[in-house]
Amino acid sequence: MTRPAAIVTGGARGIGLACAEALADAGFDIMVADLADDPAKRLIENITTRGAAFAYHRCDIANLSDHTTLIGAAMRAFGRIDCLVSNAGVGAVVRGDLLELKPENFDRTLGINLRGTVFLSQAVAKAMLATSSDHAKSIITVTSVSAEMASPERSDYCISKAGLSMWVKNLALRLAAENIGVFEVRPGIIRTDMTSGVTAKYDALIDDGLVPARRWGEAYDVGAVVAALASGKLGFSTGSIINVDGALSVPRL
Repeated sequence: MTRPAAIVTGGARGIGLACAEALADAGFDIMVADLADDPAKRLIENITTRGAAFAYHRCDIANLSDHTTLIGAAMRAFGRIDCLVSNAGVGAVVRGDLLELKPENFDRTLGINLRGTVFLSQAVAKAMLATSSDHAKSIITVTSVSAEMASPERSDYCISKAGLSMWVKNLALRLAAENIGVFEVRPGIIRTDMTSGVTAKYDALIDDGLVPARRWGEAYDVGAVVAALASGKLGFSTGSIINVDGALSVPRL
């Protein structure tokens, strides 16, 4: 039997890389979609040493025309798409008073995080429906605890993730009868390059009990969840939200 094939957007580093590695460990061949012209040697080695075939495609998910070429590249490389991990995204362009939020910054954040992700998953869903496979099919969208927990200093980011959360619900309903599992994964405070500039801030907050688990999340925590969802063993849980946040988002008095 052929190995299942996955596309991971934003898979060159951080959470995306951890997802690609976990999927490779779980038996998937991997296509990473990212913004660099060429993949780093370390990225290729991280995947191929796990026994997976590796392909790379430069893709700006905000550019909808890139979606067609990405899907075409995946089909040429593997002949099918069994899993899409929509992980690529950006933080708020500028953190600050939401009354000073600029339309161009709002448009950039929403254009990448929401519009780009929505229409890429739409296109991949159509490709999945058009091809047969012996493997479970899934679309897994990485959002954030900020889909529910407000942060007024980066409201554009929160809005983009909340919008994605509703998209996942609707997509799950549309694809449930097609046996395509659709899931939302919400990371909390995860140690990555993106959070490296606020390490001291979050170290103090975690020490003060912000995260009940009393530690940073690691990228591999998210990767492990994504690989489990992609396995197909949780298919009847389609539409579910999985928090990967050490109980950060659990309401407390």
